[in-house]
Amino acid sequence: MDVLLTPKAVSEITGVSVPALAQMRYRGTGPVYRALSARTIRYREADVQAWIDASARTQTGELQEAV
Repeated sequence: MDVLLTPKAVSEITGVSVPALAQMRYRGTGPVYRALSARTIRYREADVQAWIDASARTQTGELQEAV
């Protein structure tokens, strides 16, 4: 069985606050989550790691075309 994490545990792992995780759930921009009930949110550890891995970047801006 996969390890299920609370929003607080995900916050501690990622440094993203619990309220920010709630906003990400609303916007659909955060890690995949499970709503076990209306007030019980859990994240699979593998999904959190996949979300972290998908956020890897090598630069901050858009690539500019050479003229």
